[in-house]
Amino acid sequence: MSAAKEGNGDYIVERSDAEWRESLPPDAYRVLRQHGTERAGTSPLNVEKRDGVFHCAGCQAPLFTSDTKYESGSGWPSFWKPIDGAVKTTTDRSHFMVRTEVHCASCGGHLGHVFPDGPRPTGLRYCLNGVALDFHPTNEDGPAVE
Repeated sequence: MSAAKEGNGDYIVERSDAEWRESLPPDAYRVLRQHGTERAGTSPLNVEKRDGVFHCAGCQAPLFTSDTKYESGSGWPSFWKPIDGAVKTTTDRSHFMVRTEVHCASCGGHLGHVFPDGPRPTGLRYCLNGVALDFHPTNEDGPAVE
């Protein structure tokens, strides 16, 4: 089930399920549009240390800056704060537990979950699927936020 309700105007970027399938690699489609999870420790973004911005792999909206990324030991890219207004959250009651699910505010794509066990100053851990993100490194001309 897609986080974005097709055609209702909830998101800036809206596509049909067929359009999402066509525009995304299968693993990104499974995570972003079907609320899947990639296997822990498999994302190259776990070890990404360059300055830059992490964007939604579905719609390219900027979500997190590299200065909020940290090593949580969880096996997924983790951040302590999103860019203001970049993400939305919902309650996820799947798998016999209650968690806070994180979505791209622009397209509704499933990114991962947020937990209250992160570092200061927020105390939050945005635990995200690397396949749901695209990293744009900062270049010498300035920041990667477009």
